[in-house]
Amino acid sequence: MIESRRSEILSLVHQHGELPVAELSKLLGVSEVTVRSDLKALAEAGQVRRARGSVRPPLELRRESPLEQTRHEHSAAKRRIGRAAAALVRDGETVFLDVGSTTTEVARALSPTLQGVTVVTNGLNIALELERLSGVRVIVTGGTLRPLQHSLVSPYALDVLKHIHADRLFLGCNGVHPEHGVTNANHEEAEVKRLMVAQAREVVVVADHSKLGQVSRAHIAPIGGVTTLITNRRGPEPPAELDGALREMCLV
Repeated sequence: MIESRRSEILSLVHQHGELPVAELSKLLGVSEVTVRSDLKALAEAGQVRRARGSVRPPLELRRESPLEQTRHEHSAAKRRIGRAAAALVRDGETVFLDVGSTTTEVARALSPTLQGVTVVTNGLNIALELERLSGVRVIVTGGTLRPLQHSLVSPYALDVLKHIHADRLFLGCNGVHPEHGVTNANHEEAEVKRLMVAQAREVVVVADHSKLGQVSRAHIAPIGGVTTLITNRRGPEPPAELDGALREMCLV
């Protein structure tokens, strides 16, 4: 409840630029005392700036890049990660496949011999990638389209996910940090990702080395909630900042 409300605050602040505390209180249907408590926590995390009687976005807000751009960044590593992740899928499984350039590579690497697999995705481009697989049933969450990532978010996306339990989630992100966990650049997408985490038996994070040690705006899950991290090897040793923090790390 608290996390959902704070995500809504961030969404409203980023949409309007600056909002009075009194207006936030009315929009959220909670007291100004509650709003100020939320704003204090968000400000301490660097996600908002507080002013007298109002709240503003942080001074530096890194722009989210479109999928068509990010797919070319570390593309070879993403393909290796995608192949390693796809190899985990077994016949008869139900799988959540999250949005993103690396998860798109997972979709592309799924074996054409798979049978009885159900893939649930919030990515329109991923659904189209999977049309070629006769043994895979594709369920699209529905919801509001975010053209930047070809992703589907609330309303409605959460309604579908609440009724599905998956064997495995392949989760994309913008940051993986030993203390701050798995994070994402967009709050609406993060809300969908959090529910996928809650509804999946195993959580497999797919992230190239540029995401390791990074912290983005919206929290998805603590490191303890991750079953496996699949990432690319930059040298002979695993990334030091995550060594020992994960249950399992797969380097490709």
